[in-house]
Amino acid sequence: MNATRADRSIPQMSSVADDVRLGERVRLSPFVNLYGCVIGDDTRLGAFVEIQRDANIGQRCKISSHTFICSGVTIEDEVFIGHGVIFINDRYPRATAVDGVPQVESDWKMETTVIRKGASIGSGAIVMCGVEIGAGALVGAGALVIHDVPPGATVAGNPARQRLSVSSAEQGKSKCA
Repeated sequence: MNATRADRSIPQMSSVADDVRLGERVRLSPFVNLYGCVIGDDTRLGAFVEIQRDANIGQRCKISSHTFICSGVTIEDEVFIGHGVIFINDRYPRATAVDGVPQVESDWKMETTVIRKGASIGSGAIVMCGVEIGAGALVGAGALVIHDVPPGATVAGNPARQRLSVSSAEQGKSKCA
């Protein structure tokens, strides 16, 4: 049985905080956890997706199951995120401050990440903080993205390295390494 909030169907066993802004025709799967984020029109979220406060998801995106999108991540329109993708927003994570006291929000620096329109990120990829993945870029499954990805580029590996660009792939002049 589904619960309804503001004319939107929220699956049973999902947690959608009151401060979440859901666009029109957003589809949520069970076990979604959303708080303080914005989800654009016609976006689909798979099961076990968590999206934290201050994350922004564009229109017509597909976020596959078991994906974690942390604070500071902006995903533009028409982006595909595969299963089990992890975003990171803290370059130097620690549980405690130098004096051994548990850290508070002011003890760390959140770094932002931007995924531009039409990009695709393969299953199991990890996207470090402070990077931009360009429009139409493709990140291979299992990649570790630690640097910006140019628009239209294909990257793969650990760390992710550019394998080909959309323009060369379309012309048949380059092969994936």
